[in-house]
Amino acid sequence: MRIIDLRSDTVTRPSAEMRRVMAEAEVGDDVFGDDPTVNALQAYAAELFGKQAGLFFPSGTMSNQAALAAHTRRGDEIFLHEQAHILLYEQGGAAVHSQLQTRCFASDDGMLDPDAMGPFVHTDEDPHHAPTRVVTLENTHNRCGGRVLDQRRVLAVRAFCNRHDLLLHLDGARVCNAAVASGLPPAEIAAPFDSVSVCLSKGLGAPVGSVLVGSADFIRRAARARKLLGGGMRQAGIIAAGGLYALRHNVARLADDHRRCRVLAERIARAPGLAVDLRAVETNMVFADTRPSGLGATEVAKLLAAHGVLCLDEGPHTVRFVTHLDVDDRDAERAANIVASALASHA
Repeated sequence: MRIIDLRSDTVTRPSAEMRRVMAEAEVGDDVFGDDPTVNALQAYAAELFGKQAGLFFPSGTMSNQAALAAHTRRGDEIFLHEQAHILLYEQGGAAVHSQLQTRCFASDDGMLDPDAMGPFVHTDEDPHHAPTRVVTLENTHNRCGGRVLDQRRVLAVRAFCNRHDLLLHLDGARVCNAAVASGLPPAEIAAPFDSVSVCLSKGLGAPVGSVLVGSADFIRRAARARKLLGGGMRQAGIIAAGGLYALRHNVARLADDHRRCRVLAERIARAPGLAVDLRAVETNMVFADTRPSGLGATEVAKLLAAHGVLCLDEGPHTVRFVTHLDVDDRDAERAANIVASALASHA
């Protein structure tokens, strides 16, 4: 039985051509700044996202944490969404590494509302409060269904930051999905932000790595934070070559993932046992409510796995399906039919 793995777009495998460029990559000692392939990746990413400089990281979590460390001082406060990756999936790193206080805000689509944040902004003047320093957004927003942030509302958050002298960071793990879905150039999406973390190992298909982009001065501070976090790498050009290939060749093709995801979502929405809000399906993720089936998310995931489709349980009654470059049109259609059939048989 051929398994169709829809748990995440992190399960992608490097293509033969990506493997070739990785094997042939020119390398040097990146801690000394001597790796030409790493340098090329950092420069390319900075140009693509309209920033002065870039810095290569082993992971998106380390990239986010280094950005927060570079932007803040111990005891500062950051604003973020209550379902943010930085809050839920980075093991409390903001508190552990940078000793930051987090203040969370809720919304259905992952956006933050300036009016809701306004009363909670604190400055250095009052010794009772942690001074607010950074606002973070996530685009696309994972836990809110892979939603694309409305650029006009992002600009409103930027204006809010300007009024209060705050910095704005983007966890852009899937920012290229946001660019393709919105039709906006990556540099335009990144423009309102002081720093952007870009993951290479999700839908873009590289085996490892993220790039952090921002001003040259910020990147110098982030490089110190990266070293402290254990992210100094030597002949890293071998893996950087995969990331460079991904940015050059695999961004536009994300549209195929989005199209296949829509096919999957529409078919699942018509099937018994799972409820899908099609309005929330904007990129390569489908979140389905399992309660109509009478089963919990873990039970549904096990049921589908037995039929050859892997999905992720994202809560007591939510499963997630993610399309990616290792899932073609035939796979998406087959997966949709398997899901519908398995849930119908259970009912």
